[in-house]
Amino acid sequence: MPSLDCQDNVFVLDLGDGENRFHPDWLAAVGAALDEVEKAEGPRALVTAATGRFYSNGLDLDWLFAHADQHRDYVISVHELFARMLSLPVVTVAALQGHTFAAGAMFSLAHDFRVMRADRGFWCLPEADINIPFTPGMSALIQSRLAPGTAHEAMVTARRYGGTDAAAAGIVDRAVGEDAVRATAIEIAQAQVNKAGDTLGTIKARMYAPALATLRDTTDPLG
Repeated sequence: MPSLDCQDNVFVLDLGDGENRFHPDWLAAVGAALDEVEKAEGPRALVTAATGRFYSNGLDLDWLFAHADQHRDYVISVHELFARMLSLPVVTVAALQGHTFAAGAMFSLAHDFRVMRADRGFWCLPEADINIPFTPGMSALIQSRLAPGTAHEAMVTARRYGGTDAAAAGIVDRAVGEDAVRATAIEIAQAQVNKAGDTLGTIKARMYAPALATLRDTTDPLG
């Protein structure tokens, strides 16, 4: 399960050492960690990271298929996580040490910055290959954070981007060696700890107002 630590004003949220899929318990644990980051005072920033082969493989499809009657509420909870991260009043950095797929890739896009391992691991939106359309909220998030051509390629072709290619496409900000992923993310976050607060939250809320409104629309989240 996710765990939260703090190092010199930088909170580090470790998402886990498995596939880090969005099981309801996982979502609740991440939400509780974000509560702690938000209620803290003074300079601070947030890094999300993981250990093992995966940063996150996205939706917990096994759980979802077993609880089909909760599909709508589950999607609403995932959308809310994206919206919350996108508008969090601290600078956020995702440290992508492993595979980052589907909703896991979308979660990474909700961060302010991304650092990815250069030599192994893929960032991918595989929905076109697995016949699961993006929800309106997911589409809005992706298109608000990627250049139009990159968003089109990533969404339509399900391309798997390695770290170097992801950096060239503007999906991630840095591609570095395996041992430097988390440290680089913390370094980026540390440089921005003094930005935390209501002003930053307002800037993000206004910058991403259309995407946030779509993500928080609970009347027809599935489209």
